[in-house]
Amino acid sequence: MGTEATVFTSVLIANRGEIAVRITRTLHARGLRAVAVYTDPDAGAPHVGAADVAVRVPDYLDGAAILAAGAAVGADAVHPGYGFLAENAGFARQVGEAGMTWIGPPPEAIEAMGDKIRAKATVGPAGVPLVPGSDGTGLDDAAVAAAAREVGFPVLLKPSAGGGGKGMHVVERDDELDGAIAAARREARSSFGDDTLLVERYVTDPRHVEIQVLADRHGGVVHLGERECSLQRRHQKVVEEAPSAVLEEAQRHEMGKAAVEAARACGYVGAGTVEFVTNSDASEFFFLEMNTRLQVEHPVTEEVVRVRGAGLDLVAEQLRVAAGEPLGYGQDDVTLEGHAVEVRLYAEDPARGFLPTGGTVLDLVWPPHARVDAGVEIGTEVGSRYDPMLAKIIASGPDRAAALDRLDAALAATTVLGVRTNLAWLRTLLNHEDVRAGRLDTGLIARLDPPPADIPDDVLAAAALAGLLDLPAGDAPFDRLGGWRLGADPAPARWRLVPAAGASGDPVDVAVAGPPDHASVTIGEDGATRAAAARRHGPTLVVTLDGATRGYRTAVADGVRWLARDGDAWALREQERLRAARTAAGGQDGPLTAPMPGTVTAVEVAEGDHVTTGQRLVVVEAMKMEHVISAPVDGVVKDLAAKAGAAVALDAPLVTVVPESGE
Repeated sequence: MGTEATVFTSVLIANRGEIAVRITRTLHARGLRAVAVYTDPDAGAPHVGAADVAVRVPDYLDGAAILAAGAAVGADAVHPGYGFLAENAGFARQVGEAGMTWIGPPPEAIEAMGDKIRAKATVGPAGVPLVPGSDGTGLDDAAVAAAAREVGFPVLLKPSAGGGGKGMHVVERDDELDGAIAAARREARSSFGDDTLLVERYVTDPRHVEIQVLADRHGGVVHLGERECSLQRRHQKVVEEAPSAVLEEAQRHEMGKAAVEAARACGYVGAGTVEFVTNSDASEFFFLEMNTRLQVEHPVTEEVVRVRGAGLDLVAEQLRVAAGEPLGYGQDDVTLEGHAVEVRLYAEDPARGFLPTGGTVLDLVWPPHARVDAGVEIGTEVGSRYDPMLAKIIASGPDRAAALDRLDAALAATTVLGVRTNLAWLRTLLNHEDVRAGRLDTGLIARLDPPPADIPDDVLAAAALAGLLDLPAGDAPFDRLGGWRLGADPAPARWRLVPAAGASGDPVDVAVAGPPDHASVTIGEDGATRAAAARRHGPTLVVTLDGATRGYRTAVADGVRWLARDGDAWALREQERLRAARTAAGGQDGPLTAPMPGTVTAVEVAEGDHVTTGQRLVVVEAMKMEHVISAPVDGVVKDLAAKAGAAVALDAPLVTVVPESGE
């Protein structure tokens, strides 16, 4: 690349969701035109409405179609966001060949850092600390095993290509090695089309710390401090913060210096992130990889970095660098002020092993005093085709404790109805004693107990009272709520409530006697409790139960009632009495349903087949996660709706197993 200035006025965003919305915001702030692309499922997505013009493409990975869409509406630059084609050197070259400006690093830098073996060979000579391990390419299984034994257990097997934790395996003992190598190769081949593996010493109790760098075309390179990303699940980041809870200034200086040298070594231009693994006190650190793009967690850096006392917009800096402008500041001009923490809000169910979820967003409330980068709105259909991240919620404060407190308050003020999310689980995680104390490592989340699935009594009462408010009330005796009885008070209104929208649990009987504003509620076998309920401002329900008053957001769709309070949400439906009787008798309670939105990858039975308890029936896949539907009882296959290759929604009926004991 040369150093001449480049003028562009219309930027095509080759991405979707929250990052496309966030990039559009900066483009408009700089007076530039935003061009969006979208696929059929995203036709009504927020990023489409935010842009100045949007063009349909068949797929976000179809580089030729994306460039043709940009050319058709006069785009003269391309911002790739993250994911999809953001780290595709071939696409970066195609952008240049099409006469457009690539808002990213040179293709050569993408190639050098995109392969972990080549990346280590590039940055090692620059003095960047490397994790002890293999540095060759094309190692066969025997060579990988030999390298592992030489490094010493535990070791980490990693695909050379790709990222996101896919194909990584920690091997603790020699007798686990052969199976882990085979699994890592298989997963790497499936995910990246390349099964090359490398071996690294596995750092026990590791922390994941990364350094944000910025480089211009004129040789200027600075770092913008670090982000702590140790709270991960299956190698996917969940919570990020800046700065780290453990780095001291001298450590920050050394790690930042290493990141700058890594960027210089590959001829980097633009915004990038150099990732390091450290031990628990960060007394030593090793290069992991360089992400040649904007990171999901870049907002926490923006919240704390100051350049000569002013804030920094990383997307704006990307635009300036791509236009050929110099950074205009040096390392001594960069300071960090305060602390910021970000959480990723996912469409997933922590109570069911974090399976992806889906549905239509029925109600949405974002916190008023926090930064929210969101890719959904009321009415958005959340499916399984794309990443399940719905939004990022970021809070900052003068110190870490204040930032965590403000983020917890922000999550408590957030509501998402219609889609099960990890919102309540995030609040629990942020308030864990180790998180509050800054005792973080990449295995902490895996050690946590699963969240309880029980529905609180106040939520059950609120659901019943909401149902009571929704019933028509007339003046005739037979129209009175709960039923009219000669010479007696009306009978209580009764509900048998069960968890819905993918959740599981036993039915609970709830009875409400009296009008909603002066009622008595009985839950299960418990005694009656005084209650009152009233609607306020549409979806808000205010309930007083046993002297405590709480507010709930509510929504109803497809027979499911959603309620939310304090950052948590529940979905309930009324169970039919006949079905409840079958359940109590141990019978099959209707069809087996899809545990997550996804694609049916296998149907292993046929209508009329006799099956045994635990036998595989159907396999559903979403986001490269497979879930096997097994027979709950010995019986006969009936109502087989599942078809291989078909997309299914959450709770879609797949198959019924009729017990052999009867109909």
